[in-house]
Amino acid sequence: MNVKTTQESRTIQASLVQPSDTNYHGTIFGGTMMAYIDEVAAIAAMRHSRRPVVTASIDSIDFLAPVKMGHSICLEAFVSSTGRTSMEVFVKIVSENLQTGERVLTATSFLTFVALDEAGNPTEVPGIVPQTEEEQKLMASAEERKKMRKERKGSLQAFVSQLNVEKTI
Repeated sequence: MNVKTTQESRTIQASLVQPSDTNYHGTIFGGTMMAYIDEVAAIAAMRHSRRPVVTASIDSIDFLAPVKMGHSICLEAFVSSTGRTSMEVFVKIVSENLQTGERVLTATSFLTFVALDEAGNPTEVPGIVPQTEEEQKLMASAEERKKMRKERKGSLQAFVSQLNVEKTI
């Protein structure tokens, strides 16, 4: 299987925070931010694999600073590591006060996507070659995140086995 550079998957998406995107504090809804993150990350995964993808997990979304109405948000996503059929995508969100030019790191997130073949089955993806120092650090720490994902999945399976779905309203 071939390899690709991180740059080949890099996706940047900018949006203006509108009144309909904000809560009663005048800052962007967390769910709106999550939708932007999932979308930009999926595009990065599809650019890397050149296949349809599904979101397998969202490890975390760490909200670092609020984003106010009228500010812009810029999401940058790229594949930070790969498995046989999966891709870890890192997303960095920066908000900008368009009147002052002040930029703030607003949130970060890691998501995992699986590439699908024509029949909807997982299919192999190219490897990844990091180029920048940031990309190299993310790839170097990817194995630890993968280990945490597996541990969380095991705990989740044990928890789910105890849930009763028959009596759900």
